[in-house]
Amino acid sequence: MAKPKTVSYEESRKQRMEENRKRMEALNLPQLSLALKTSSSPKPSPMKRTPKPKAEKQMVVVRRSSRVANLPAAPVYKEMDVVERVVIPRRYSGSTSKHRDLSNRVYASYEDRMDAMAKAEKLESDLGSDYPTLVKTMLQSHVTGGFWLGLQVQFCKDYLSKKDEIMTLVDEEGNEYETIYLARKTGLSGGWKGFAVAHDLVDGDAVVFQLIKPTTMKVYIIRVERKA
Repeated sequence: MAKPKTVSYEESRKQRMEENRKRMEALNLPQLSLALKTSSSPKPSPMKRTPKPKAEKQMVVVRRSSRVANLPAAPVYKEMDVVERVVIPRRYSGSTSKHRDLSNRVYASYEDRMDAMAKAEKLESDLGSDYPTLVKTMLQSHVTGGFWLGLQVQFCKDYLSKKDEIMTLVDEEGNEYETIYLARKTGLSGGWKGFAVAHDLVDGDAVVFQLIKPTTMKVYIIRVERKA
């Protein structure tokens, strides 16, 4: 009995491939496959301009050199109402340029102060009521150091200007001294020192002010008794 012929794997594979090729040719598959490849290949499209992405705007801090960065920021200006400041010219007479020796201050006693005030009130009564008057007893702050003279608030509201003015003081000899009246503070500031020093006013003196014009006051001085 003859043994069956042994077929190797490689020969068997080649045989199957040949059989498959013949079947494909019989079915016209190679031509169909080529036609499908040709039709499915994409046609080149004309070049389109790709739009550039829009840049996003952001608020950033501008870098400056260290020298410029250390400079102060630019000032911001705004409109404001300008209030005109009242000023008076300086006086250069010898009588107003004297300086007080603050180390030698003398304080009036209560009795002497009241005595000077009583005399001033008597003088005020004798002046009559034709012009508004007020009486002030002098303190150290009025005649030394600060030289600020506050006036009675009600008197200022009733008779004096509602804005800062130059107030002229006229002494008993007719000499005139310009001072600055501050309406909001109801008192005499600049120029009052010159008047006080020129008339050697001291603590305890009583002064009578008589408003003879809207910005002019006649001044009478009652001296406190000065102890030796």
